[in-house]
Amino acid sequence: MATLWAAQALTDSGWAKDVRVVVDASGQITSVTAGAPMTADTISDVLLPAPANAHSHAFQRAMAGLTERRGPNARDTFWTWRELMFRFLDRLTPDHVEAIAAFVQMEMLEAGYATNVEFHYLHHGPGGHPYTNLAEMVERIAAAASRTGIGLTLLPVLYQFGGCDRRALDPGQVRFGNDINRFAKLHEQSATALRALPSDSVVGIAPHSLRAVNPMTLVDLVELHPAGPVHMHLAEQIAEVDEVRAFVGQRPVEWVLDNLTLGKRFTFIHCTQMEAHETEGLARSGATAGLCPITESSLGDGIFDGDRWLATGGSIAIGSDSNIRIALSEELRTLEYSQRLRDRSRAVLASPNQSTGRVLFDAVAKGGATASGRATGAIKAGNWADLVALDHGHIDLEGRQGDTILDSFIFAGDDRMVCDVWSAGRHIVQGGRHVARESITMAYRSAIRELGEAI
Repeated sequence: MATLWAAQALTDSGWAKDVRVVVDASGQITSVTAGAPMTADTISDVLLPAPANAHSHAFQRAMAGLTERRGPNARDTFWTWRELMFRFLDRLTPDHVEAIAAFVQMEMLEAGYATNVEFHYLHHGPGGHPYTNLAEMVERIAAAASRTGIGLTLLPVLYQFGGCDRRALDPGQVRFGNDINRFAKLHEQSATALRALPSDSVVGIAPHSLRAVNPMTLVDLVELHPAGPVHMHLAEQIAEVDEVRAFVGQRPVEWVLDNLTLGKRFTFIHCTQMEAHETEGLARSGATAGLCPITESSLGDGIFDGDRWLATGGSIAIGSDSNIRIALSEELRTLEYSQRLRDRSRAVLASPNQSTGRVLFDAVAKGGATASGRATGAIKAGNWADLVALDHGHIDLEGRQGDTILDSFIFAGDDRMVCDVWSAGRHIVQGGRHVARESITMAYRSAIRELGEAI
């Protein structure tokens, strides 16, 4: 058993003072008591539920800073960036991937996330040749999680085609590719690999997109895997929407609403190209929108209609996607600021009764729990002890109480406010630093030196 005490804590029933949280040996919260004396193994100023990072491609972290020059085209887009990404990944070895993933997970933890939801599609060796161990890359992601202590929800990705016309994967995509039978084996071996991790680990499935997966295969795939999270990219780019509509006769969101039995298992990533009726229909379906505002800004994806989505009762989660910046507060700030720039307004996502920061934080804590398939998202008995402590001595938190703490963290602060993080009770960020920061960083530096400016 371990005990934590916080002067202020955002519990399942709201803000409370002098809160003691008891965590059992498995990492689950057994009790939460307000008005408790200040006696505990760990004492904090401000304690919050630590959200899940709901969408990540770990290997892309090593590309940070390498794609900010305009190519030969008159206008750079997501599609030109994607070609650069394909060229980069062809040099990655399993050792590189493990080192990069561990560094990414460490940065997530130091930013205040407790869980890495890894949308994992780099399966095979260069040229698309499977490793002798089909789950080689999966095991490297799991090994990184074992090193960092982060909670892991692993989503093996099914990637069949280069486009809706079912053309073959091009040379940049062949490392992703599987037919449905080989994917079934990969998924089974992925579940086996996660058994080496603590019991809070989760495995799901991720049909990449309607461009990369036969729509009827998608329907069958969901039926064959009736449990666990299902994630898919959806309506990220105008060209994607147009291609899907040309081949299936509907826009991507319209097709999903008409052909899949949706619910809380589903998380759709980005959703930046939706019309009003699609936004409202998908929000009502119970599915979660997995938003990655920093990456969506970087790639010029567009602006998610957050105001309409939340007004319709939709669920949102937050992720770092390309991992060029891993910063929980900045993701939430970028989401709200995108709404303000679009609408020329302020406090767009605030509610009549709650501040912008409180609405955002509550939403991604709850939505991240759903997207990760993990009992988390609130400080309450029975949940995993996924917790983040903020330093109330930080100048921008001086004198702040309640929801204003969240507003200050998101709109004035950064990761330097994060002082401690627990993932399923594992106390792995202490004093703002991961307990294995030096060795994880050293391995990452070595990988980056080997890769160089590969693009």
